[in-house]
Amino acid sequence: MTEAPQGPTGGLTPHLQIGDNRAAEAIDFYTKAFGATEQRRMVEDGGTRLMHAHLHINGASLMLHDEFPEYVAPEERDGGPPRGQTLHLQVDDVDAWYARAVAAGAQATMPPADMFWGDRYGQLVDPFGFRWSIGAPLKG
Repeated sequence: MTEAPQGPTGGLTPHLQIGDNRAAEAIDFYTKAFGATEQRRMVEDGGTRLMHAHLHINGASLMLHDEFPEYVAPEERDGGPPRGQTLHLQVDDVDAWYARAVAAGAQATMPPADMFWGDRYGQLVDPFGFRWSIGAPLKG
């Protein structure tokens, strides 16, 4: 499986808040499931919560941190990720990436299939409740 060159890609960078002080666990999962490479990790002064982490996955950036309820508005404290949110990976081999994520602990929700819009595409949910879609153009 080849991987795109790593580095800033411009545009939008997802920044995930991981509940239950599981950000370090999320980094381990994203490394196993999607081949993430850790660029930076900053821990709070107390050493128990991750304030910021920056990963590269398939040439794109992903940032994440542990939850800091003391800085979150009351209406956001529902205990889970925002509904309707999907992180999309455009890759070279959907089946291989999907299988690796499932082997690392993701829940298979939509196995890869050839889609009418011209991509091979599938979806899964990571152990932290975030939905991921994985796609690649159909080979001609």
